[in-house]
Amino acid sequence: MATQLSCGLRFGGWDELGGTRLPANPKLFERLERLASEVLPSFDWQEGRRWMGHRPSLPHSLPIIGPSRKHKSVYYAFGHGHLGMTQGAITGKAIAALIAGEEPPFNLAPFAVN
Repeated sequence: MATQLSCGLRFGGWDELGGTRLPANPKLFERLERLASEVLPSFDWQEGRRWMGHRPSLPHSLPIIGPSRKHKSVYYAFGHGHLGMTQGAITGKAIAALIAGEEPPFNLAPFAVN
């Protein structure tokens, strides 16, 4: 994945589930640089930097989808992890149905905020 930012170009593409105290795996950076160089052979890696951060996730690995219990005009649709692009369309249909007062296309009970 490559994302254009105001400060340059960001490449990213993996998940490490090793905890918050373990260092990044340098072989994964090397593999990403090699793959990116195949796509952009003239890219200057000398100006790049390696970075990793922690991504928040929900303990049950399920997204939260549904209405707020406190505010009638608030609907939740978050926490898809790395599957947001895959699950976003059907989540959008479910939220649209709720807003329209219709039955969502799937049972939202497992995805309730509680």
